[in-house]
Amino acid sequence: MTQAYAQMAGALIFVIILIFAAGFLMRKKQNKFGLMEVISYHSFGPKKGVAALKVGTEVLILGMTQNEMRLLRTFRNGELELPENRTFQNKLQTIMKAKNN
Repeated sequence: MTQAYAQMAGALIFVIILIFAAGFLMRKKQNKFGLMEVISYHSFGPKKGVAALKVGTEVLILGMTQNEMRLLRTFRNGELELPENRTFQNKLQTIMKAKNN
């Protein structure tokens, strides 16, 4: 009887691990292939701020309050220079260059 409980507990733990792994993979996939990306956010107080949101090739500047979100400006492709996405490799190269100088 205790062997049946142990099997059932093992199967339950395995299913829970599978659910967490599927959730982790879905979250990774959603961030990688998402339509929108938050570039920057600056807060001006509780629940107030300005956000830069990249949607496709456009960058939207949004003013946000607790009750509304308003489009302030739209930049088309090439109108605004965004800082490059600093990956680990880019950071490592920058550190190596600084170390050599």
